[in-house]
Amino acid sequence: MTEHAAPEVLGHSRPRWAPLPLAAFVGLVVCTNIAGVTWAKLLESSPEQLLLLSSRNRYLALALGADISLISYWIIGPLRIAAAFVVCHLIGRAYSDEALRWFIKYLGVTPEALDQFNRGFGRAEWVVIPFFAGSNLVAALSGIHRTSWQRLALFLAVGIGARLALIWWLANIFEEQLTDFLSWLQRYSWWAVGISLVLVVLINMRNFRRGAAR
Repeated sequence: MTEHAAPEVLGHSRPRWAPLPLAAFVGLVVCTNIAGVTWAKLLESSPEQLLLLSSRNRYLALALGADISLISYWIIGPLRIAAAFVVCHLIGRAYSDEALRWFIKYLGVTPEALDQFNRGFGRAEWVVIPFFAGSNLVAALSGIHRTSWQRLALFLAVGIGARLALIWWLANIFEEQLTDFLSWLQRYSWWAVGISLVLVVLINMRNFRRGAAR
Protein backbone atom coordinates (compact mmCIF):
# COMPACT_ATOMS: atom_id res chain seq x y z
CA MET A 1 0.00 0.00 0.00
CA THR A 2 1.39 3.39 -0.97
CA GLU A 3 1.36 6.40 1.27
CA HIS A 4 -1.65 7.90 -0.47
CA ALA A 5 -3.78 4.78 -0.84
CA ALA A 6 -6.89 4.61 1.28
CA PRO A 7 -6.65 1.88 3.94
CA GLU A 8 -8.82 -1.18 3.72
CA VAL A 9 -11.79 -1.10 6.08
CA LEU A 10 -11.31 -4.71 7.23
CA GLY A 11 -7.70 -4.05 8.22
CA HIS A 12 -8.36 -0.81 10.01
CA SER A 13 -8.45 -0.59 13.77
CA ARG A 14 -9.40 2.56 15.62
CA PRO A 15 -6.70 4.12 17.79
CA ARG A 16 -7.42 4.84 21.44
CA TRP A 17 -7.60 8.55 20.78
CA ALA A 18 -10.36 8.14 18.16
CA PRO A 19 -13.16 9.68 20.30
CA LEU A 20 -11.15 12.86 20.92
CA PRO A 21 -11.41 14.38 17.42
CA LEU A 22 -15.09 13.42 17.35
CA ALA A 23 -15.65 15.37 20.57
CA ALA A 24 -13.66 18.27 19.14
CA PHE A 25 -15.75 18.16 15.96
CA VAL A 26 -18.97 18.35 17.97
CA GLY A 27 -17.54 21.37 19.77
CA LEU A 28 -16.67 23.04 16.46
CA VAL A 29 -20.17 22.36 15.11
CA VAL A 30 -21.67 23.97 18.22
CA CYS A 31 -19.40 27.01 17.72
CA THR A 32 -20.38 27.24 14.05
CA ASN A 33 -24.08 27.13 14.95
CA ILE A 34 -23.59 29.85 17.56
CA ALA A 35 -21.84 31.96 14.92
CA GLY A 36 -24.65 31.23 12.48
CA VAL A 37 -27.18 32.70 14.92
CA THR A 38 -25.24 35.58 16.48
CA TRP A 39 -23.03 36.78 13.61
CA ALA A 40 -24.95 40.01 13.11
CA LYS A 41 -24.51 41.13 16.73
CA LEU A 42 -20.93 39.89 16.98
CA LEU A 43 -19.90 41.97 13.99
CA GLU A 44 -20.89 45.04 15.99
CA SER A 45 -19.31 44.02 19.29
CA SER A 46 -16.44 41.63 18.51
CA PRO A 47 -15.59 40.45 14.97
CA GLU A 48 -12.61 38.64 16.53
CA GLN A 49 -14.98 36.46 18.55
CA LEU A 50 -17.00 35.74 15.43
CA LEU A 51 -13.91 34.44 13.62
CA LEU A 52 -13.01 32.31 16.64
CA LEU A 53 -16.42 30.69 16.42
CA SER A 54 -16.36 30.27 12.65
CA SER A 55 -14.03 31.47 9.88
CA ARG A 56 -16.29 30.89 6.92
CA ASN A 57 -15.61 33.08 3.91
CA ARG A 58 -18.56 35.39 4.51
CA TYR A 59 -17.53 35.99 8.12
CA LEU A 60 -13.96 36.74 7.08
CA ALA A 61 -15.15 39.32 4.56
CA LEU A 62 -17.66 40.87 6.95
CA ALA A 63 -15.08 41.04 9.74
CA LEU A 64 -12.81 43.03 7.43
CA GLY A 65 -15.71 45.35 6.71
CA ALA A 66 -16.20 45.71 10.48
CA ASP A 67 -12.60 46.97 10.75
CA ILE A 68 -11.05 43.96 12.43
CA SER A 69 -7.31 44.49 12.79
CA LEU A 70 -5.19 42.80 10.15
CA ILE A 71 -3.19 41.10 12.91
CA SER A 72 -6.35 39.47 14.26
CA TYR A 73 -7.52 38.62 10.75
CA TRP A 74 -4.25 36.92 9.83
CA ILE A 75 -3.93 35.07 13.14
CA ILE A 76 -7.45 34.04 14.12
CA GLY A 77 -8.63 33.20 10.61
CA PRO A 78 -5.84 30.74 9.70
CA LEU A 79 -5.86 29.11 13.15
CA ARG A 80 -9.62 28.51 13.08
CA ILE A 81 -9.58 27.09 9.55
CA ALA A 82 -6.56 24.90 10.31
CA ALA A 83 -8.10 23.65 13.57
CA ALA A 84 -11.24 22.43 11.78
CA PHE A 85 -9.18 20.81 9.03
CA VAL A 86 -6.89 18.99 11.47
CA VAL A 87 -9.84 17.71 13.53
CA CYS A 88 -11.52 16.28 10.42
CA HIS A 89 -8.16 14.89 9.22
CA LEU A 90 -7.79 13.02 12.50
CA ILE A 91 -11.34 11.69 12.20
CA GLY A 92 -10.42 10.34 8.78
CA ARG A 93 -7.28 8.71 10.15
CA ALA A 94 -9.14 7.20 13.10
CA TYR A 95 -12.35 6.01 11.44
CA SER A 96 -11.28 5.44 7.84
CA ASP A 97 -14.15 4.74 5.43
CA GLU A 98 -16.70 4.88 8.24
CA ALA A 99 -16.13 8.65 8.29
CA LEU A 100 -17.12 8.80 4.61
CA ARG A 101 -20.38 7.01 5.38
CA TRP A 102 -21.19 9.82 7.83
CA PHE A 103 -20.84 12.35 5.05
CA ILE A 104 -23.22 10.30 2.92
CA LYS A 105 -25.68 9.89 5.79
CA TYR A 106 -25.81 13.39 7.20
CA LEU A 107 -24.51 15.79 4.56
CA GLY A 108 -26.20 14.46 1.45
CA VAL A 109 -23.02 13.54 -0.44
CA THR A 110 -23.89 10.87 -3.00
CA PRO A 111 -21.96 7.57 -2.82
CA GLU A 112 -21.04 7.87 -6.50
CA ALA A 113 -19.58 11.36 -6.13
CA LEU A 114 -17.76 10.39 -2.96
CA ASP A 115 -16.32 7.25 -4.53
CA GLN A 116 -15.04 9.18 -7.54
CA PHE A 117 -13.55 11.88 -5.34
CA ASN A 118 -11.95 9.26 -3.09
CA ARG A 119 -10.33 7.37 -5.97
CA GLY A 120 -8.75 10.49 -7.46
CA PHE A 121 -7.68 12.11 -4.21
CA GLY A 122 -4.22 10.53 -3.92
CA ARG A 123 -3.16 11.75 -7.37
CA ALA A 124 -4.46 15.29 -6.95
CA GLU A 125 -4.07 16.07 -3.24
CA TRP A 126 -1.49 18.78 -4.01
CA VAL A 127 -4.29 20.69 -5.77
CA VAL A 128 -7.35 19.53 -3.83
CA ILE A 129 -6.11 20.30 -0.29
CA PRO A 130 -5.01 23.92 -0.96
CA PHE A 131 -8.11 24.69 -3.05
CA PHE A 132 -10.53 23.14 -0.52
CA ALA A 133 -8.69 24.06 2.68
CA GLY A 134 -12.04 24.81 4.34
CA SER A 135 -13.73 21.53 3.36
CA ASN A 136 -14.45 18.97 6.09
CA LEU A 137 -14.80 16.25 3.46
CA VAL A 138 -11.39 16.97 1.94
CA ALA A 139 -9.87 17.07 5.43
CA ALA A 140 -11.34 13.65 6.24
CA LEU A 141 -10.10 12.25 2.93
CA SER A 142 -6.58 13.51 3.68
CA GLY A 143 -6.73 11.52 6.91
CA ILE A 144 -8.08 8.40 5.24
CA HIS A 145 -5.30 8.58 2.63
CA ARG A 146 -2.70 9.20 5.34
CA THR A 147 -1.36 12.44 3.88
CA SER A 148 1.88 13.10 5.74
CA TRP A 149 1.90 15.91 8.27
CA GLN A 150 4.68 17.69 6.37
CA ARG A 151 2.71 17.73 3.12
CA LEU A 152 -0.48 18.62 4.96
CA ALA A 153 1.15 21.61 6.67
CA LEU A 154 2.55 22.86 3.35
CA PHE A 155 -0.71 22.43 1.41
CA LEU A 156 -2.76 24.04 4.19
CA ALA A 157 -0.39 26.99 4.51
CA VAL A 158 -0.63 27.66 0.77
CA GLY A 159 -4.39 27.17 0.62
CA ILE A 160 -5.29 29.18 3.71
CA GLY A 161 -2.87 31.98 2.85
CA ALA A 162 -4.25 32.27 -0.68
CA ARG A 163 -7.84 32.20 0.55
CA LEU A 164 -7.35 34.93 3.14
CA ALA A 165 -5.38 37.08 0.69
CA LEU A 166 -8.15 36.74 -1.92
CA ILE A 167 -10.88 37.67 0.59
CA TRP A 168 -8.82 40.65 1.81
CA TRP A 169 -8.35 41.82 -1.78
CA LEU A 170 -12.05 41.44 -2.59
CA ALA A 171 -13.04 43.20 0.64
CA ASN A 172 -10.91 46.17 -0.40
CA ILE A 173 -12.46 46.25 -3.87
CA PHE A 174 -16.01 46.08 -2.48
CA GLU A 175 -15.31 48.15 0.62
CA GLU A 176 -18.15 50.58 -0.09
CA GLN A 177 -20.69 47.77 -0.49
CA LEU A 178 -19.50 46.09 2.71
CA THR A 179 -19.77 49.37 4.60
CA ASP A 180 -23.31 49.96 3.30
CA PHE A 181 -24.36 46.44 4.27
CA LEU A 182 -22.92 46.76 7.78
CA SER A 183 -24.64 50.11 8.23
CA TRP A 184 -27.94 48.49 7.26
CA LEU A 185 -27.16 45.57 9.57
CA GLN A 186 -26.73 47.89 12.56
CA ARG A 187 -30.35 49.00 12.16
CA TYR A 188 -31.80 45.52 11.70
CA SER A 189 -29.37 43.28 13.57
CA TRP A 190 -32.03 41.67 15.77
CA TRP A 191 -34.07 40.79 12.70
CA ALA A 192 -30.96 39.19 11.23
CA VAL A 193 -30.43 37.22 14.46
CA GLY A 194 -34.01 35.93 14.40
CA ILE A 195 -33.86 34.89 10.74
CA SER A 196 -30.46 33.28 11.29
CA LEU A 197 -31.81 31.28 14.24
CA VAL A 198 -34.66 29.92 12.14
CA LEU A 199 -32.28 28.99 9.31
CA VAL A 200 -29.83 27.22 11.64
CA VAL A 201 -32.66 25.20 13.22
CA LEU A 202 -34.09 24.25 9.82
CA ILE A 203 -30.70 23.20 8.43
CA ASN A 204 -29.94 21.03 11.46
CA MET A 205 -33.40 19.45 11.33
CA ARG A 206 -32.88 18.63 7.65
CA ASN A 207 -29.50 17.01 8.38
CA PHE A 208 -30.87 14.93 11.25
CA ARG A 209 -33.84 13.79 9.18
CA ARG A 210 -31.54 12.86 6.31
CA GLY A 211 -29.37 10.83 8.69
CA ALA A 212 -32.34 9.08 10.27
CA ALA A 213 -33.72 8.14 6.86
CA ARG A 214 -30.53 6.36 5.76
